[in-house]
Amino acid sequence: MHSKKWKFGIGIGIILAVVTWEGYSSFQENKMYYVTVSELTQAQASRRHVRVGGVVAQGSIERRGGKVSFRLAQDTKSIPVTYVGSDTLPDTFKDGAQAIVDGDYLANGDFRAEQIQAKCASKYQAAPGSQGAGMKGPVAARSGTK
Repeated sequence: MHSKKWKFGIGIGIILAVVTWEGYSSFQENKMYYVTVSELTQAQASRRHVRVGGVVAQGSIERRGGKVSFRLAQDTKSIPVTYVGSDTLPDTFKDGAQAIVDGDYLANGDFRAEQIQAKCASKYQAAPGSQGAGMKGPVAARSGTK
């Protein structure tokens, strides 16, 4: 009877160790920070699997076949990006959108993206001098009353 308790305890311990390891490794994988375009270009070395954040340059998006090419910019620096992933691009991916690309930075200065995350390029604000500029609360915003 004592032997069965030990075996059960060891089994539970192994299961807990595996679950803990999976949780830890998933957390480590998802907490990868991104670098800016300037930081990436200053390093001037190829990096494997890096995340880069910047703005999609105006007029740079080109769709050819199954590939999407664009330039990711920050201030005066930019890098060419080619998306080779199989996921559908987000609706918010357009000129001027803030984007984070995840992939490989090659030695020739090109970036091959496997994933793209994009934020909306527009801000949700009332136009200056509009009737809704001084309102507060969701009901006031819909009804047009103060």
